[in-house]
Amino acid sequence: MSPVLRTALFGTAVGLALMAGPALAATIKVGVIAPFSGPFATAGQTFKQAIEVYQAQHGKTVGGDTIEFVFKDLDQANPAQSKALAQELIVKEKVGYLAGFFFTPDALAVAPLIDEAKIPCVIFNAATSAITEKSPLYVRTSFTLWQASVPLADYVHKQGVKKVITAVSDYGPGIDGETAFKTTFEKAGGQVVDTIRMPLKSTDFAPFMQRIKDSGAEAIYAFLPAGPTTLAFAKAFNDTGLKAAGIKFFGPGDITQEPDLPALGDAALGIVTSFHYSQAHDSAMNKAFVAKHKELFGSTQTVTFTSVGAYDGTHLIYKMVEATGGKSDGAKAVDAIKNLSWESPRGPLKLDPASRTVIQTMYIRETVRGADGLINKEIAAIPDQPDYGYKGGK
Repeated sequence: MSPVLRTALFGTAVGLALMAGPALAATIKVGVIAPFSGPFATAGQTFKQAIEVYQAQHGKTVGGDTIEFVFKDLDQANPAQSKALAQELIVKEKVGYLAGFFFTPDALAVAPLIDEAKIPCVIFNAATSAITEKSPLYVRTSFTLWQASVPLADYVHKQGVKKVITAVSDYGPGIDGETAFKTTFEKAGGQVVDTIRMPLKSTDFAPFMQRIKDSGAEAIYAFLPAGPTTLAFAKAFNDTGLKAAGIKFFGPGDITQEPDLPALGDAALGIVTSFHYSQAHDSAMNKAFVAKHKELFGSTQTVTFTSVGAYDGTHLIYKMVEATGGKSDGAKAVDAIKNLSWESPRGPLKLDPASRTVIQTMYIRETVRGADGLINKEIAAIPDQPDYGYKGGK
């Protein structure tokens, strides 16, 4: 072969390689199902904004592959619609991952689809313990009601409270919260004098307030999904005189999420909650997270627990893409992160290899007035809390 021909062939090979290079990179789509309209639209907004914060800090590529998020609106709990949206994302959009899910029924509905498609599903919020038992491809970066309620029940009893009434929304997370609190509180020696289960779509809480008043309880444990229902319940508690009567108010942090605090006003003062995140958490990483959010969106008003659920969920998706080299292998992706530990804006996290829910610190917080308005001030930290409700509770 002549030197001229050899040089020409080499040049052609290099040219083909350069053309082929970008083709080796792929766009990996992540389908996010959440409420982006309707009464719970703030939750979807926090998911989307947290994803953008993560990508602003860490880029939009992993190993040369571009990570693209595709958002689908599910304005309220609707399992049939959740399943239809997931199917559309898998079949038409060809997503490699599903994520989001504000409500438990919507998360549960997609279990058969992720098993069939063999793609991971990262839960940003839905908090019923049993979800991750329905498929080995579920991973949760939020919390569970057992995880928040067990340490809270211990704390309440240590404050000298002997009689509590529980009031929860009548669906999976509410029942989990009620069971976790009652089991733990009574085991410690306290008494749950009554249990109230309220329809998920309740808007009038006056009848329940009368029942609380008549129960003789010193305190209430309450759980409702974050949003308009928690706002209405907390206001009713104050307006019907239960707060003035000295009944103490405890619950998971959904009750006093940051976006609702301005609307709650003085009604929120003194409420004590157990939760995994407060915007007031004092760490360098949280300060950087909040600062980047303000830089991108001009405000930190919407930064709340659903924000870190999505932020850390995005982190796990990036780690799964990295572990699989961008290839579609759901089982390998989940196996690769089962023992992963990392630092989050909320504090140290580790994924439990059994429940695939994060082990994390639960903070006891009291709503107080800070320099710039109401805040959830951390008054105690209880580290290394697992999902106590996995496979039926402890």
